[in-house]
Amino acid sequence: MKTKVFAFLIIFSIPIFSFAQKIYEMPEKKVETRWSSFENRGAEKAAGALENKGAKGHPFNNINAGESISLLDIDGSGTVQRIWLTFSDRSPEMLRSLVINMYWDNKEKPAVSVPIGDFFGVGLGKRVPFESTFFADPEGRSFVCYIPMPFKEGAKIEIVNQSQKDLKALFYDVNLTLEEHPEDLLYFHAYWHRVPQTNLGEDFKILPQVSGKGRYLGTNVGVITNKDYADSWFGEGEVKIYLDDDTDIPTLVGSGTEDYVSTAYGQGAYSQQYHGSPVADKENGEFAFYRYHVPDPVYFYDGIKVTLQQMGGAPQEKVKEFLKNGAKLQPVTIDAAEGFYRLLGKDSNISIKDADAPKGWTNFYREDDVSATAYFYLDKPVSDLPSLQPVEIRTQNLSKNVQNAKNGL
Repeated sequence: MKTKVFAFLIIFSIPIFSFAQKIYEMPEKKVETRWSSFENRGAEKAAGALENKGAKGHPFNNINAGESISLLDIDGSGTVQRIWLTFSDRSPEMLRSLVINMYWDNKEKPAVSVPIGDFFGVGLGKRVPFESTFFADPEGRSFVCYIPMPFKEGAKIEIVNQSQKDLKALFYDVNLTLEEHPEDLLYFHAYWHRVPQTNLGEDFKILPQVSGKGRYLGTNVGVITNKDYADSWFGEGEVKIYLDDDTDIPTLVGSGTEDYVSTAYGQGAYSQQYHGSPVADKENGEFAFYRYHVPDPVYFYDGIKVTLQQMGGAPQEKVKEFLKNGAKLQPVTIDAAEGFYRLLGKDSNISIKDADAPKGWTNFYREDDVSATAYFYLDKPVSDLPSLQPVEIRTQNLSKNVQNAKNGL
């Protein structure tokens, strides 16, 4: 049952992670704090801890296979400030089979529909201890989100169990404030997509074309490398952001995948506030990394698209060996001692198969398994993005080599 809440006008604005009043000051108009949990599903005033005489009467619920459960279902105006949850089965299959859906202002289409593990900051069905500005997992056993999610007419958050197994012991709380919002509100959205094998020379779409006005918050990406390229480096691809009326040529472009997440010359495991790579497993060819645009905002006024080139690199003899073994690839540049050679230009007649070709590090288009969650604000509670892919696509070929993904508490 939905609960009606009363909203109160506040005259200050709260840009993302920047408060208009000092932390020790009260807002000029009343703002109410609420928590939704199994102990108070409606986030109602004086309605918490009613079972078992208040002695931990309802700390968790189960979700049977094929069923869903509501974490928040509320009418009125407010802002979700924090989400925390945990559950008993954190296996790769369950992390990709559980879906978190978020609906704003009583719309039927969710603004967020993402596999639960990927939504909370780490892809590939993995949980590892990490912390970023938006997400945290202190010990690899919990899920925390700090992204503010405003709504004007109502909010609903649910979890759907699309696995073949019953899920035991889901614990959660959703922390929110009740407050009025201006007419030009931006709503939180998230989009997840996977391509089990990318197409040669075709950029992976982190965020397909979205129409409207808003702010791109960033992404977390998961890559499972193609064994045809052995343990060669996958991350030469550039992130490109197409703003507003951009068509074939982007306005924003980086210099490489690890550069986009603020490291360089390869990619180890690390997690920092705005960028990180919680998973960097070269032996098994698995990488999960993120970049969040908080101090460097990315605004759009008519639309946006974000892509990642599918490009890697290796010493030239290795690239020749991959070709000899039948791997699908296309050389694109050679970084030789005598210069940098572009192989795709109109005037280029260089082939690495030629005996007199320049020798050096060779970048090449390649095909890998790539998935990503994109986070953004939009000036409407629904987008024109496609629905979440089926569970079969989400869970296929997931590695069993997963740190902290254990069944049981």
